[in-house]
Amino acid sequence: MKDTDKKVDMILESYDKYELTKRIGESHIVSRDILILLVKELRKLLFPGYFDNKKIKSEYVRFYIGEKLEYIEYNLTKQVERALNNEGGCDNCMKKAKEIVEKFIDKIPKIRDYLNTDIIAAYNGDPAAYSNDEIIFCYPGVFAISVYRIAHELWLLGVPMIPRIISEYAHNLTGIDIHPGATIGEYFFIDHGTGIVIGETTVIGNNVKIYQGVTLGGLSTRKGQQLKGVKRHPTIGNNVTIYSNTSILGGETIIGNDVVIGGNAFIIRSIPEGMKVNIRNPQLEYSVDKKYAEDFLDYSI
Repeated sequence: MKDTDKKVDMILESYDKYELTKRIGESHIVSRDILILLVKELRKLLFPGYFDNKKIKSEYVRFYIGEKLEYIEYNLTKQVERALNNEGGCDNCMKKAKEIVEKFIDKIPKIRDYLNTDIIAAYNGDPAAYSNDEIIFCYPGVFAISVYRIAHELWLLGVPMIPRIISEYAHNLTGIDIHPGATIGEYFFIDHGTGIVIGETTVIGNNVKIYQGVTLGGLSTRKGQQLKGVKRHPTIGNNVTIYSNTSILGGETIIGNDVVIGGNAFIIRSIPEGMKVNIRNPQLEYSVDKKYAEDFLDYSI
């Protein structure tokens, strides 16, 4: 028992030493677990009938929506109020939180408008897709985009921290990192998706398709907090396709409309509209062990 007491004392000393990483006794810390539950409930509203355990009867849809909204409004308001308090407080954080959540709920039809275009883009852009149901259930890009659309509206309403928590939930599950501050237009399609990074000040137009491993990032973050609020990430025009493992960096980098960028490109300058950008294929060299040489006498590339 003495051994345990000693270990407890050591940990308590660490708590006293590093105030930055503790919030003991404070009631205004947001709950990540509750926020994840809220995202799941919001996705049930955004895709009604897809993620519920029970069949939704058409005659009960109004009741169903009302019940979901009550749950979301009550719990999200509490979390927003905590986030506002955590940010430094306000004269009446609860009142402000209620106003924010009311405005957010009014945005749900708008989010559905965007998601409808995203589903269409995914189906039209992927010959491996056999139905819209498959896309909604299975595609990590659609999941990440739907969570981004939720987080982005909260970001626009000035909610601190919560949009990032929500975005990181999707990032953790899919490997797709979309900052809630990014601006993304209609008909956005992420194919495959793993390893994608879209930075805070990125602007993406309509009908854009990107593949796995793409980074829309900043050229340098060495100045740290001095860069807060500065346009650090690229602007992507309409009808652009960016293939896998391409990096497009810098706030002054603008990719024009109708551009196609091949895989593995590294781009830090603007590209005019209508261009096709490709990396020249590296030359492949083949060597064969002597004992297999006869098998490859007629082999040619």
